[in-house]
Amino acid sequence: MSVNEAIPENSYQNKSFNPRITWEGCSVLLDINDGDRLVFARLTPASRLKIGNKNYSLQPLIGCPYGSLFQVEGGEGGPILARVSPTIEGNNLKAESDSQTTDVSKDNRALVDNNTAQSLTGEDIDDMRRQGASGDDIVKALIANSATFEKKTQFSQEKYKLKKQKKYAPKVLLRRPYARSICEAYFKKHPDRTGFMRVDTLSLLLSMANVTAHANVLVVDKVGGLLTGAVAERLGGTGYVCNTYRGVAPYTTDIIRIFNLGDEISRRIVHASLADLCTSRTGASASEDGVEQACNIRSQSNEENLCTSSVQSVGVEGAGVSLDDGNMEITPEKVGSPVIKHCKAPKAGEKASLEAVNSWKENGFSSLIIAAPEMDPWSILKDILPLLAFSAPFAIYHQYAQPLATCMHNLQVEKLAIGLQISEPWLREYQVLPSRTHPHMQMSAFGGYILSGTRICSNDQMHS
Repeated sequence: MSVNEAIPENSYQNKSFNPRITWEGCSVLLDINDGDRLVFARLTPASRLKIGNKNYSLQPLIGCPYGSLFQVEGGEGGPILARVSPTIEGNNLKAESDSQTTDVSKDNRALVDNNTAQSLTGEDIDDMRRQGASGDDIVKALIANSATFEKKTQFSQEKYKLKKQKKYAPKVLLRRPYARSICEAYFKKHPDRTGFMRVDTLSLLLSMANVTAHANVLVVDKVGGLLTGAVAERLGGTGYVCNTYRGVAPYTTDIIRIFNLGDEISRRIVHASLADLCTSRTGASASEDGVEQACNIRSQSNEENLCTSSVQSVGVEGAGVSLDDGNMEITPEKVGSPVIKHCKAPKAGEKASLEAVNSWKENGFSSLIIAAPEMDPWSILKDILPLLAFSAPFAIYHQYAQPLATCMHNLQVEKLAIGLQISEPWLREYQVLPSRTHPHMQMSAFGGYILSGTRICSNDQMHS
């Protein structure tokens, strides 16, 4: 298949699926209690989410639009996740002037936290739960039985309500997994798995590399597939994103499965070894081609076995896809259920066709992005840069500035690129609430560095 050959439109977006609504087998990002815990899950009737010491079925989340809010409520068979309407209670100040005047005279100086203000005991709360009381009812009872609640300021009252709500009436926000939300979730919980790449750094990489529709982007992705998925998402089923690598097996790109990419977009994600891309069109021997092809077939079979085993674990064990440890992993619960075959995510990352590789060798790639914090930038760039078309941009991410400075110096000495610059992304997060808008008290002060430039044709290359 040639690079510019059209692919039949048979992705899930073109069927009866609505990308704004969840379906059975899709990946979702569950935001528990306003960012206190982030969980990636695959929605199946047997999936379970553990909140506190209880497991809740994720079946009520199937068929709901992204952005829906769920709360733990009592059901016939026990507590379940029920969809609720989001409210702005707790974020707005009272508009009445008399309440504002009353609040001015209050302060918390006379309040002493000696565990005697609450008259409702743990046994009383357990009795309410056995009688079928909801989490909101328990919170209201705690407020009514607090001797110091009315003496608190309005801000203190809202904090008290929020604290009790998180404990007795936890809420789950159904978020759509796309480049921004996935990057933010990994950066918050497991930044080492994505090379400590922040969301503003990822967006700057895509912009500096000029990733647009119908582009052929060459990437070196050693950040778990986050970069490859973000590029494919921006291409939207046009062009190609080719993931290159050294050795015989592609780098791990498990994060791509979280993006819910359609079949058409997944076909545009391919991989090719650096040896295949760098060999001349006529210089490769038949024996070398056979060895390379065998290695690639073996790596593909390993990936298929891995993918198949993970899908079976979804159906047999009844758990979401275990993509992370700790707070980003759903604890599997042994329940008997058949394997749901249609829950398998579209496979991305097939081996690039020979026609596509030859076309890239002849015309060059339109963009280059490298995100491999474990590798020296110059050692990989000097081999990959000749694959880039003249006047094409490139962007390199690294956690530290010194390796990029060395790479920039070598590019200047050998006159391989122009417009070279090292950028340090800077991000300031704000809390935006009525009468309390200010920068966050704790923010990330470091977002890595990006070396960007444009490849040129040197005199030596022109004479050769």
